[in-house]
Amino acid sequence: MNRAKLDAQGRLDHSPPVAVVDIGSNSVRLVAYEGLTRSPAALFNEKALCGLGREVQSTGLLAADAVDQALTTLKRYSALCAAMGVKKIFAIATAACREAKNGRAFVKQAERAIGADIDVLSGGREAELTALGVISGVHRADGLVGDLGGGSLELVDVHSTRVRHGLTRPLGGLALADISARSLKKAEKFVKKTLSPLPVLKACHGRRFYAVGGTWRSLARLHMWQTGYPLHVMHGYAIDADEALEFAKLLHRVDVETVSNIEVIASARRPLLPYAALVLEYILRIGKPRQVVFSALGVREGLLYSLLKARDQEKDPLIEAARNLNRLRSRSPRHGEELIEWTDRFMASSGLDENAEERRLRHAACLLADIGWRAHPDYRGEQSLNVIAHGGFSGIDHAGRAYLALAVFYRHVGFVVDDELSPRLRELASTRMIDRARVLGAALRLAYVVSAAMPGVLPRTPLAVERHRLALRLPGPSAALAGERVSNRLRALARIIGREPVMLLG
Repeated sequence: MNRAKLDAQGRLDHSPPVAVVDIGSNSVRLVAYEGLTRSPAALFNEKALCGLGREVQSTGLLAADAVDQALTTLKRYSALCAAMGVKKIFAIATAACREAKNGRAFVKQAERAIGADIDVLSGGREAELTALGVISGVHRADGLVGDLGGGSLELVDVHSTRVRHGLTRPLGGLALADISARSLKKAEKFVKKTLSPLPVLKACHGRRFYAVGGTWRSLARLHMWQTGYPLHVMHGYAIDADEALEFAKLLHRVDVETVSNIEVIASARRPLLPYAALVLEYILRIGKPRQVVFSALGVREGLLYSLLKARDQEKDPLIEAARNLNRLRSRSPRHGEELIEWTDRFMASSGLDENAEERRLRHAACLLADIGWRAHPDYRGEQSLNVIAHGGFSGIDHAGRAYLALAVFYRHVGFVVDDELSPRLRELASTRMIDRARVLGAALRLAYVVSAAMPGVLPRTPLAVERHRLALRLPGPSAALAGERVSNRLRALARIIGREPVMLLG
């Protein structure tokens, strides 16, 4: 048995940890993952803003001080990987290293520092991996992916799991500042000239634009704070294109240090915000997408996704993440799986229509329904809501997060304290999804008093609408499970769906 198994019961034993080291034009980042899985959990995440590419456009060289800082950083990352028991380091380098005259010499030094081979990605390969990162973390992605780094912008069209040929242009924040001698007027002319002839932008009309990269995430974070958005979760944050365009125009036309809430952005990122806003503005002007969706998953996650077997790539990342949390936190993981089939039968008979996406979300909620059981009874709903709403899930948008959080909240507390919830959180979900969360919450409340969260009970005690009545069957020995709490919760669920409750015993 390995040490992690002995010392860390809160970890899943997928396989030895793996790490990705991403040597970018602005930052050098290490992310170590619990294992190579469809929904990898990050064990450790650190970046250093080294600025390797800040002079490449003007001098053709990686800056000497940036090289020293990057090598020191990589030595630290090597030591951290050894401490975490990482068996495989996947190291990649992007625009600055592939374009600089001294890039090859730096890569040789960097390989010695990190103790692994470094793959210097071509622009096309970088675009492909970024697209795979979005595909791995966005359910049924459809639109144009744009990855804005320090040195370059990669653009690639995605539809479901299909990735079209990508392209790269020197439009990263550091590159633009270097090319334009830090003149936003000159930078704007270069951006317009570079982006206007690209056919890939025209294909984005009416679809989504998936924004990837640290500076664009900073832009989104600033927008969240200015609008008082209730979830500070970057992945899946969406803005209507018209709103995103106005915000981008603001950020490159004013002094960013005077912008409201600018303190939520790291000072090292702020000088690049106007350039990132400028690139986004022209993508939106030319491409005319309907929505901008920010993705926290990009080239690193795309690399890991590309290494999975086909059968693992096909798995649903949301369901896999919920299943992992179910294993780690529930009283009985098998009970969570049984809830799926139990509620499948109930929903199929209820007369409530349910599309494929709603069914998928319901299944995830069943797996997450018992993750708060160790909390104080008065706070199980609140703690579960917070874990789910702010959890590290992918394959879900913010409306879906709100539904999951509300369904499990209602499962614990019922509906009498509905007003205690943040009204803004409820605004993220439609009226229909709030209603579905209430129905599922009531069904889960019933299931848990019938089964005591133990496996093997629900398959013997089915719930279904029969002859216009909501019938809970408690056959044979299961009849002894009947009681006032079961009756009350059956009645509450029946009231929500407009049926008469009945328990069929014996």
